[in-house]
Amino acid sequence: MIEIRAEFPHDVPARERLLDVCFPGNRRAKTSERVREGRLPARGLAFAATRRGRLVGTLRLWHVEAGEGRAALLLGPLAVDPSVQGQGLGSVLMQAAIGRAESLGHGAILLVGDAPYYTRFGFSGDLAAGLAMPGPFERDRFLGLELRAGALTGAEGVVRPTGLPEPVAVPAAGAVARRQAA
Repeated sequence: MIEIRAEFPHDVPARERLLDVCFPGNRRAKTSERVREGRLPARGLAFAATRRGRLVGTLRLWHVEAGEGRAALLLGPLAVDPSVQGQGLGSVLMQAAIGRAESLGHGAILLVGDAPYYTRFGFSGDLAAGLAMPGPFERDRFLGLELRAGALTGAEGVVRPTGLPEPVAVPAAGAVARRQAA
């Protein structure tokens, strides 16, 4: 049985390993990754799927501005362990994320992904047509979903991050003193 739950801090190493398996190569070079870099995911919108205590799926949503003064979320990445792919876990994660975002009052979700996969959830390239990512991206893979009617109507401009910055780890004073003495 697979459990969908909130992501916990102890999930992070397993999530990073899963993303490396699902997105081999230089996944950190993507424009979407630049938008997420140094930010925390939106509160209540980071999901982990586990089976017998092992992370087998992940999905996160991030606060962004979709053009001038228009709040939205950026989805990604969605990843499912190859050992359970094809069993509908990605769809379950998507439905959980969309439902939770809607219940929290968010108006729209953007993503860069496989259009044939994401259109079944209501995503459309037309809703993101006036928007651009702040770096290279494939226009036909840039999609939007309105959770509230009209949330992306007339949206124009470049997507930019607006979420809370990720805390920077600062070594304890004793650790710095020990390092200097070494």
